[in-house]
Amino acid sequence: MRERTRQAPDALVERYPALAVCHADILAATEALCRTFAAGKKLLICGNGGSAADAGHIVGELMKGFLKPRRLAPAMREKLRSLFPETADYVGENLQGALPAVSLVDAAALNTAFANDQAPDLAMAQQVFGLGQEGDALLGISTSGNSANVLYAMQVARLQGLTTIGLTGETGGRLKALADIAICVPERETFKIQEYHLPVYHALCIALEEEFFGGEA
Repeated sequence: MRERTRQAPDALVERYPALAVCHADILAATEALCRTFAAGKKLLICGNGGSAADAGHIVGELMKGFLKPRRLAPAMREKLRSLFPETADYVGENLQGALPAVSLVDAAALNTAFANDQAPDLAMAQQVFGLGQEGDALLGISTSGNSANVLYAMQVARLQGLTTIGLTGETGGRLKALADIAICVPERETFKIQEYHLPVYHALCIALEEEFFGGEA
């Protein structure tokens, strides 16, 4: 892992000193996700309510440029030009490097069908079962740490050989025991936990972008 990648959790704690208690776990999550993406694997993300919105937010930061432009490599642009000369400039100028991430809360048709036909609290676990492969990672977000559908998804992730990362509140709830790495922000009230979750996952996204799209070390 690059030194500038390691600096993102440090910068986070400088801005939010209360998160110093989470620094080691945030760094561990950064290292784990670097390994995941370096191996060509993907990140699955799940949560409820505000945490569901956070899942989509994280995907948006990873699947396109966040703080860096992530321009296509020259070799990819040349391949585009050889295959599709009329559109190569437009496509090549606008496509950006991506880190593969999927929000499990956005599959409305599958989630509602599974909830209706099988078990509502297993809908995201079903997606982990269908999409997750050994070496992938699952980020489960729950302010209480006790959201049943997130817990079931984490169980199936462990069954499938995924790295499990939990993002939760101070107590950790039951999520803490299911996570290989648990980031437990130092608050107990839901909205205050959520206020810390955003800068934590932004720091993770900044670190990952630096690692894979930061140019020379």
